[in-house]
Amino acid sequence: MKEKLKIIAFDADDTLWVNEPYFRENELQFAELMADYMPRDEILQIMYQTEMKNLKLYGYGVKGFMLSMIEAANLITEGKADARIINKIIALGQDQLQKPVELLDGVEEVLQHLQGKYKLVVATKGDLLDQQRKVKSSGLQEYFHHVEVMSDKKAADYSHLLKKLSCTPSSFLMLGNSLKSDVLPVLELDGYASHIPYHITWAHELLDEEPKHPNYIKLSNIREILGHLA
Repeated sequence: MKEKLKIIAFDADDTLWVNEPYFRENELQFAELMADYMPRDEILQIMYQTEMKNLKLYGYGVKGFMLSMIEAANLITEGKADARIINKIIALGQDQLQKPVELLDGVEEVLQHLQGKYKLVVATKGDLLDQQRKVKSSGLQEYFHHVEVMSDKKAADYSHLLKKLSCTPSSFLMLGNSLKSDVLPVLELDGYASHIPYHITWAHELLDEEPKHPNYIKLSNIREILGHLA
């Protein structure tokens, strides 16, 4: 593998920096805000169902999450959500959009080792403005040849990215915390893909089984990729 590789791409959220815990924290605050109307588990279920319904409209990211919270609040209150509730939801979303970027352990060390040996790329889903902010605030921007904010991460999306980078699948390695979004679509193209587990994973990104493919690399942490490339 290492002789073929030209480009190594990294997912951003929960691969380079903390992300999902902020969503979980806001979900719980939303459930607390709605606690007078129904039990927490039911509130969270309605919230998740609303998010899934809206993905095709809003895509991924905090802004779509905030709009889904507002819609879920109207469902839960049967259209009686007052301005106080809506304003609180907006405040939760705006606060999340201003969270400081907290790098995950080993990230910059790995980028330092790989810089100059490969072209390094960010390939992430989410809101364009928010992801650009996080890349800039992270202090990692200098390591990356290219930053791609994708509306989705299916095989066709990766194929489009590879064409943009003038790269064949056999010369491409993707690293990320989601088997569904960062690994399976790349393996479908016969590229290389590595799963770096994170302790919290959004239900939408969960898979029951790991892939069986010769180009799949399972890691315990991001530093272990250096051993595969040594």
